[in-house]
Amino acid sequence: MNYFELFGIEPSFTIDTATIKKKFYELSRANHPDFFGGGTIEEQNLALEQSATINEAYKTLQNKDQLIKYILGLKGLIQEEEKYQLPPDFLMEVMDLNEQVMELDKADTAAVAAIKATANNLQNEIYEAIEPIITNYSESVTTEKELLQVKDYYFKKKYLDRILAGLQ
Repeated sequence: MNYFELFGIEPSFTIDTATIKKKFYELSRANHPDFFGGGTIEEQNLALEQSATINEAYKTLQNKDQLIKYILGLKGLIQEEEKYQLPPDFLMEVMDLNEQVMELDKADTAAVAAIKATANNLQNEIYEAIEPIITNYSESVTTEKELLQVKDYYFKKKYLDRILAGLQ
């Protein structure tokens, strides 16, 4: 059973957080290990497993990046620890940004803010290209080609997130 089935929702890149929060509490109450304290070892272990799965599902469904990775994984389009080759034009575009980060004096708050703004603008730009796919995702309609565009976005965003993390 995948996380969408567990929570009784349609697969989507845009999840209603109130709906999953409500369902999370329902599932957590029904499967909490404390309710199985008097049960057999197998029942207790199953309750622990179910509780861990519910928690992991909730965490994944709430995080947009993890959700993208999860859906792409369900479709077999992304592998754990995959070494994705970013497009050369993107790498050229961020090369200057990387150099700025390497030469940066982190005490120069104006320079840090400028690099953050550039990275955030680039993230927004790459998101705009896939926003219609994210917003209108449907398992029966969205093509593999469109999902591969989402995959490309995912890895570009991860790259930019690492640059931003280096500015902390």
